[in-house]
Amino acid sequence: MKKSRLLPALALLALVGCTPGGNDAGADRADHSDAGSADLAHEEVASQDMPMDASGDAPEVREVVTTGSLTVVVDDPGAGTEKVIELVEGAGGRVDSRSETAASKNRDASARLTVRIPADELTDTINEMDTIGETRNVSLNSDDVTQYGRDLDARISALEASTDRLVELMAEADSSEALIAAESALSERQADLEALRSDREYLSDQVAMSTLEVSLVTEPAAEFEAGGFLGGIKSGWNSLVGFLSGALVALGAAIPWLIALGVPAALVIWLLRRRRARVTPPPAEPAES
Repeated sequence: MKKSRLLPALALLALVGCTPGGNDAGADRADHSDAGSADLAHEEVASQDMPMDASGDAPEVREVVTTGSLTVVVDDPGAGTEKVIELVEGAGGRVDSRSETAASKNRDASARLTVRIPADELTDTINEMDTIGETRNVSLNSDDVTQYGRDLDARISALEASTDRLVELMAEADSSEALIAAESALSERQADLEALRSDREYLSDQVAMSTLEVSLVTEPAAEFEAGGFLGGIKSGWNSLVGFLSGALVALGAAIPWLIALGVPAALVIWLLRRRRARVTPPPAEPAES
């Protein structure tokens, strides 16, 4: 019963799809013959201005996602961070994340930024990093996503056409059952379509804006190498400091033992000396003559 009710709508949809333009197209063909010739001439001129590849066809536009990283040695990472932000924003980019680490006893100050830069400005921006500090460890990676982009575009076009057909079927539905079925299918396709459009938007953003990780570090302090006069002084000083540190540790460890054993020992010695003084007779006085 449901199938028979949908047949008129399906037949109408097939008829509309198979007759694009109908008799209007024939009438328009006669009325606009001169305009068509003018448009053809214009297209020929435009095609002559378009750059061609070796085979004579228009060059294919590729979609490439570029990511990279680099390290910049600066005197002050905090000040360097502000300069990097100014440089990136001046190129039309933006800062996605930023972190700074203050100097401590065990590590030097540093900063790290994740920036997005227009793809056509990436090379110039990296070159201008030399105005902020010494650029090191530059690494770039390019990923061709042209085929993935085409696949997304094709799936989006197919879903758009499918949703349009479902809307037409809903308008032609002659029963509540057919209308509910079409609405359910339309909701599912619209959700899929929005997800695909979101993926395509993200991919296009990745192609248009390259991602660059920028690390700002300070130059480590120079250290004396072992050997030579200065190396001997350094080694001797380290040895003296080590010896004194060890001696102080040993003295600190011995003090509790000296107290625990020395006080009883001193008391015993004092008692023995006192007893000996009582037992020993006084010296005899010399006899008078």
